[in-house]
Amino acid sequence: MTKYLGTKKAGKLKQRLMELGAAETLADISHLPPARCHELTGKDAGTFSVDLEHPYRLLFISADDPVPLLADGGIDRKQVKEIEIIEIKDTH
Repeated sequence: MTKYLGTKKAGKLKQRLMELGAAETLADISHLPPARCHELTGKDAGTFSVDLEHPYRLLFISADDPVPLLADGGIDRKQVKEIEIIEIKDTH
């Protein structure tokens, strides 16, 4: 991890993985700094992002089957209990 990402980014990735692993549901991950967990929009709707080291983010989706949805069609974070990590990338 350190070889590929560098020391600082690898440290943030480890921290975020620990936070995600400790959470009972996705709602337990704060939408406020430092993690700033939020759902992407547009073509990436349904994908969530947490900050690593600017501008890089850890991207993941719900791995629950079926994906738990709210009445308005959004993803119910309180019901997301499993995630699948997709990639690390600069989303800007």
